[in-house]
Amino acid sequence: MSDTLRHLKALADETRLRLALVLQRYELSVNELVTLLGMGQSRVSRHLKILTEAGLLRARRDGLWVFYSASETGPGRAFLDGVLSFAREEGRADLDMAARIIEERALKTRQFFNSIAEDWDELNREVLGDFRLPEAVREAVPDGCGIAVDLGCGTGEVLERLRGVSREVIGVDGSPRMLELARRRFGRASDAEDAEDGAGVSLRIGELDHLPLRDGEADFACINLVLHHLSHPEAAIREMARVLRPGGVVLVTDFDRHQDETMRNVYGDRWLGFTREELTTALKAAGLEPVDCRRREVKMGLALHLVLARKRGGAF
Repeated sequence: MSDTLRHLKALADETRLRLALVLQRYELSVNELVTLLGMGQSRVSRHLKILTEAGLLRARRDGLWVFYSASETGPGRAFLDGVLSFAREEGRADLDMAARIIEERALKTRQFFNSIAEDWDELNREVLGDFRLPEAVREAVPDGCGIAVDLGCGTGEVLERLRGVSREVIGVDGSPRMLELARRRFGRASDAEDAEDGAGVSLRIGELDHLPLRDGEADFACINLVLHHLSHPEAAIREMARVLRPGGVVLVTDFDRHQDETMRNVYGDRWLGFTREELTTALKAAGLEPVDCRRREVKMGLALHLVLARKRGGAF
């Protein structure tokens, strides 16, 4: 059977056509698709299997969860892009609901971090043990750094260590409660989103896939134990690259891939870590060239990847 005939046969069903339209744009879990379609899980899974076996979808397993999206490349993706352009209006309601599901994910993440903000530093220490992440970040900052940015800065523990090795430090976080605690750390009385105190600290509320920073504003940027909380970590990496000057340096720290499902409930993790290859591939795709990759074992049977990279177009 030709690829075209197999693809047409797979889409010759209203439910599978709805799935393809949504998954061409979004990556969703089986449970999220069950909610979107209002069908039983076994029925949805059967349709997903047909579309996947036809080469139209790809499945990504993360612990006990399975996520589906359209194939990224190949004849299946080309077929979907061509055929579904004629059916987009019919799928508008499903696309709108999928967008709401993604927004609900982000809202739940903000609510989670607001609720555990006071305990966050202690929770991190339970995982990291005697590994001093703020010191590791400080050591990665290049000499003569002007502006250093911590993305997902939390309560400001890393920012505190960046103050002595850069002219100005900027912290960005999506949790108002986390930023409130960071302001207390730096003696801030104002709730202004980006007012600076006398020590050259600027705290800004914002989403990491749409940063409140100018193109090329930073000399150094770090994102520590944050990517595994995001629905689209590659989008945050692209934004980090955007706000970095050519030749600027980034440090990405995150968990190696693991299978500890309790991390989802206790720490709000969305991804159970990443392989070294996944991190370096995402960095390269964003125009960031890895120059050093280290692995450090911590507590609870977990390990960290620390990946140092520079933005293409300048000297390291």
